[in-house]
Amino acid sequence: MDDISGRILLTYTKSFLEEVASIASQIDVNSVDKVAEAIAVVKVNGGRLFFAGSGGGAGHASHATCDFRKLGGIESYCISDNVSELTARINDQSWEDSYVEWLKASRFSSNDGVFIFSVGGGDAERKVSMQLVNVVDYAASLGATIVGVVGRDGGHLAKKATASVVVPVVNPSNVTTQVEGFQAVVWHLVIGHPSIGAAKPHWESIASL
Repeated sequence: MDDISGRILLTYTKSFLEEVASIASQIDVNSVDKVAEAIAVVKVNGGRLFFAGSGGGAGHASHATCDFRKLGGIESYCISDNVSELTARINDQSWEDSYVEWLKASRFSSNDGVFIFSVGGGDAERKVSMQLVNVVDYAASLGATIVGVVGRDGGHLAKKATASVVVPVVNPSNVTTQVEGFQAVVWHLVIGHPSIGAAKPHWESIASL
């Protein structure tokens, strides 16, 4: 690597981490607390939590399902984890309806909640991320809890959510990478939130011995 290339990489890395710090300082603390409190209500009422996303959001949904089940003691499911069922529904029904039909088969009710990870939050008018838009609308029609971590202006999710965290845009060129990074930060914050009453993770419990 020549000196010029090295300086370019160093500048990018420094700028990216400066964006991280800026975003962290701008996140609405109250919105995070409201998401945690909404999930706490689902837990107290004996409801279940269903996680949904696409791409990186689907990866977050799978990981978060593990954490909220194991640490949070909340019955939780990831809509996209069963690839056989998901692809069958996409093939036989449609991509747009696949997530909602999955929820219907799970007897999703007003006691339950959905937790959505999306960069844009979906857009019904422009037909963007319609599988998530339809999940939001279905949950709203039942009076279920709707929470999520999204970017940009929050899109359809933010308009109808019980509570949501919108990751602020600091650099329009890094929206997706920063939003998806902070989705992991926020859900890990929420799982450790006093409102949830989660168990200690394994390594923290070992350190306290």
